[in-house]
Amino acid sequence: MAKSGALNGKMVVLMGGTGFLGNYVAQALLTRGARVRICGRDPQAAFKLKPLANLGQLQFARLDATDRRSVEQCVDGADAVVNLVGSFEGDLHKLMGEAPGWMAAAATETGAQSFVHVSAIAAEPDEDSENEYASAKHLGERRVRAAFPNATIVRPSIMFGKDDNFLNMFGALISKLPVLPVFGPEAELQLVYVDDVAEVIARSLEDPGLHGGKIYELGGPEKLTMMEINRRIAASQRRKRTFLPMPDGLSATFAALPGTPMGSDQWNLLKQGNVTSGEYPGFEKFGIEPKPLGLFLDKWMTHFRKHGRFAARLSA
Repeated sequence: MAKSGALNGKMVVLMGGTGFLGNYVAQALLTRGARVRICGRDPQAAFKLKPLANLGQLQFARLDATDRRSVEQCVDGADAVVNLVGSFEGDLHKLMGEAPGWMAAAATETGAQSFVHVSAIAAEPDEDSENEYASAKHLGERRVRAAFPNATIVRPSIMFGKDDNFLNMFGALISKLPVLPVFGPEAELQLVYVDDVAEVIARSLEDPGLHGGKIYELGGPEKLTMMEINRRIAASQRRKRTFLPMPDGLSATFAALPGTPMGSDQWNLLKQGNVTSGEYPGFEKFGIEPKPLGLFLDKWMTHFRKHGRFAARLSA
């Protein structure tokens, strides 16, 4: 069980906290009474959280994760640190490989009591992998453990939420196109609710004695193929769509083209699937029952229906 009040008044620094997951982690921490410093390239992106915080409870700082001095300035004075930096663009080796080590070293230097590093489920835990994203993520894990041995490493599957870039991207495409290609149609994903991941991070910070030094893999309660996910989204929109399974060779060619929404690293990860390995503990160690996609999908897809929230009334 989490230690009640353990974070009250503590300074928790969210590195890369202006993104999708950071929004939910910040909320979980604010409700626990923590003081939160959100660091990112564009701190203003997190200003929407201001109404949720008490006076002096929320801070913002600009972060350049490729600059060690910037990293150290953001971490200075932290009681706990969470690294949420992740990207498929830019210098991935530095952003997700080297920078996490700088963060962990700075956390050790400033006397932080806990550190959570958010990594990812990747099929190839090898720094020499041809997949730059996967190799950078695993280098980051090594750097963190070397600098902060009691760090908690969290490896979530693809996260979903009301404001994500995953369901909403497919939702928009399905609402507009009668025929859609499906890349990696048989690839299995274990989609995980973002709020559940945020809760794991908060509880890890509350009890570093229990969760420190451990790796957790976080996946949702069901495994769905890409084809099944597309069909579920269409059904939730009350739309009939034709889905065309794309051959791997064609998908790889598409991903290699400039300006496409899916790069080669993303395609390789998708093709291999994104499910927990079973080698590491997960939600059960936190007393959390992960929520399924079906609990939310119909409600979230309402605005993509032909008549939005009036669709059911009109059909009746």
